Amino acid sequence: MPTNLELKIKLTTFTEVEKHLREINSTLIAVLVQKDVYYKSNSGLLKLRIENDNQSIIRYIRNEKSKNRFSNFEVLHFSNGNAEKFFGELLKIETVVQKKRILYMYNNTRVHLDNVKNLGLFLELETLVLFGKRDAKRRFDQIVDLLHIGNHPQIKKSYRDLILLNNSKK
Repeated sequence: MPTNLELKIKLTTFTEVEKHLREINSTLIAVLVQKDVYYKSNSGLLKLRIENDNQSIIRYIRNEKSKNRFSNFEVLHFSNGNAEKFFGELLKIETVVQKKRILYMYNNTRVHLDNVKNLGLFLELETLVLFGKRDAKRRFDQIVDLLHIGNHPQIKKSYRDLILLNNSKK
């Protein structure tokens, strides 16, 4: 099962982060429109991601209480059919998260600039563990420093959790 080291912070604007991404010559990969349908799961999180014309189911397990947010994940891709209808008839939906994501890459770290419906702007980092957790932590810390975000408070919740929390306050 692949592993990422992750970070999420709330932003008021993408301007400063985008400036730093240009300075370090990160690669703009794509602008993605994503709909994540979260289902009830006995273990970890389970979501269907509908991204542009692609569909995949993603299961991940992450300890939100640990200092470093390592996440184990599995992804299954679907090439045809209506996965949302299929899974919606089998599984109980918890919530839906809709976002526009600007995806950059830097040294095996996915940098997400997310505009999440009903939540606002966020920066996410996902550093893929390739040669052990120590190497991933070194690369992760490097991009945190290059983006000047080390002092920002981390949000140790998924968008699913934030949406559910928002909905419970209504």
